[in-house]
Amino acid sequence: MKIGIYGQFYHEAAGQYIQQLLDILDKKQIEVIIEKNFLKLIHENDTIEKDYNHFSTFRELDNTYDLFVSIGGDGTILKTVTYVRDLNIPIIGINTGRLGFLATIKKNDIAASIEKILTGKYSISKRSLLQVTTNSKKDPIGELNFALNEITVSRKNTTSMISVTTKLDGENLTNYWADGLIVATPTGSTGYSLSCGGPVITPQTSSIILTPIAPHNLNARPLVIPDDTTIELSVSGRADQHLISLDSRIATVDNETIITLQKAPFKISLIRLEGDSFLKTLRHKLLWGEDKRN
Repeated sequence: MKIGIYGQFYHEAAGQYIQQLLDILDKKQIEVIIEKNFLKLIHENDTIEKDYNHFSTFRELDNTYDLFVSIGGDGTILKTVTYVRDLNIPIIGINTGRLGFLATIKKNDIAASIEKILTGKYSISKRSLLQVTTNSKKDPIGELNFALNEITVSRKNTTSMISVTTKLDGENLTNYWADGLIVATPTGSTGYSLSCGGPVITPQTSSIILTPIAPHNLNARPLVIPDDTTIELSVSGRADQHLISLDSRIATVDNETIITLQKAPFKISLIRLEGDSFLKTLRHKLLWGEDKRN
């Protein structure tokens, strides 16, 4: 068995859990490959006796990997997706952060969770992504033109609102006067979109959410559309440029650029352990059903 490991940061409190994970995998004689910068952070903060191979780019990965472990929070999983891409390697997240809708393994449950995975006590949750193209010759997005959570257009270098002209399958929808517009997947429905008043959608729903950010036209409301819809955006405003973000990655785009969003041609595989579910995570993270009056 071959497992890849990625993390963005090394939290002192998380060191013992990283070591625990490595020890468990070593005892199981599992081949472990660690992302180069994360391995460097581990060496800088802890002493590990075993020498581990490393990878540093997407091109060094292939479908010989059986599993990819993300150590951190949901943001780390979003970064992990940029390595895994369309290789269909199942991803599991160990949550050393805070909220965690995607990174669901608790630090204290590492041993039991790894045992479940190794004995096949899990299922795969397929998650759709969005991809973006533009008519700009500058290609501000590059090859990482996809997002698991959301793609957002927002204002830059101005306190004034922007105008986001929006078309669905070539038909005019509306012109959002707002700080920006979030286009979210079902996975992203519990992220930025939720904080801006968007609905929660279960992961297997074939939908996309359009959520305006602080809209001036107060009758503008979040809209749920089929995920085979082609979305076309064009931004104008007092500044010459605006921002487009793909999960945690940000690019600057000239105003009046035509931005086209569609469902990506591949999906991400997230591991769901036996006994876990999206609804269970939702109840736990959002404290649904708990009496907080006292």
